[in-house]
Amino acid sequence: MVSLERRPELLDYALLTSLAAVFGSSFLFTHLAVQSIPPVTVVAARIGLAAVVILLALRLSGQHLPKGPVWGWIYASALFGNAIPFSLISWGQQTVDAGLTAIFMAVMPLTTVVLAHFVTSDEKLNRWTLAGVLLGLAGVMVLMGWQALSQLGRDTWPQLAILLGAMCYAINALITRNLTHLSKWPMSAGLMLAGFSLTFPMALCFESPWQIRPSQSSMFAVLALAVGPTALATWLILLIIGRRGASFLSQINFMVPVFGIVFGAVFLRERLPGNAWIALIAILLGVAIARRGSSVITKR
Repeated sequence: MVSLERRPELLDYALLTSLAAVFGSSFLFTHLAVQSIPPVTVVAARIGLAAVVILLALRLSGQHLPKGPVWGWIYASALFGNAIPFSLISWGQQTVDAGLTAIFMAVMPLTTVVLAHFVTSDEKLNRWTLAGVLLGLAGVMVLMGWQALSQLGRDTWPQLAILLGAMCYAINALITRNLTHLSKWPMSAGLMLAGFSLTFPMALCFESPWQIRPSQSSMFAVLALAVGPTALATWLILLIIGRRGASFLSQINFMVPVFGIVFGAVFLRERLPGNAWIALIAILLGVAIARRGSSVITKR
């Protein structure tokens, strides 16, 4: 077993950067996928294809799916970690640029800090975490604009959907505490199967996927979402946690928005308005300050 007390190596940072790039690419691929495929169908196809890959890895490892009451927590995690946020973000990205979506997603760790204050006994807000949350909230206000906050319009609802998706990820971060006793591959396979069983019926009922005529770029994007930000990302997460632990992995919150913005600019030729850069700086500073507050609690 590798000691987590040693300093991170160059390989550790290379793996973390690779995972951030994979996650950052999800905004690009989602933007392309929803051009000709409805959002929930995109999500169901993404999770279903990823489930096939992860189930194959599970079989090769000689492990089996979880059994018993733990499936209740697996379904809760699949709902808030896959089904709802994937669907909200995919729907929102029909009109919201990939770079802006990446910035909105950066509020996830701040939301986790707030929720942890109310549902845990050892992660209470202090002056640092509260300051970080307030700074991040100010960043969101700058990003959306005062006019959007005072009068909800056509462009505001997709932004709110993406923001709500980020909050769902924060809820899931607390739910997964009840799954940490499971082996990683069985847990991942269970989550993919549960997520597919939740989204596939929704796609059949509301989007009639058999009538879709998807473009080649959208089909490629769905395949890329399944293999990259879903299946490959799962493997990288397990590898990084095994080498360096969850605290090291949490640094990815600073990197994913940057990759999302870069990919949007390079491949989709998106240009962010000035307020988006101000919002990005405010949100990432908020995350950094909140992490400082969390470290103070941990050291006590």
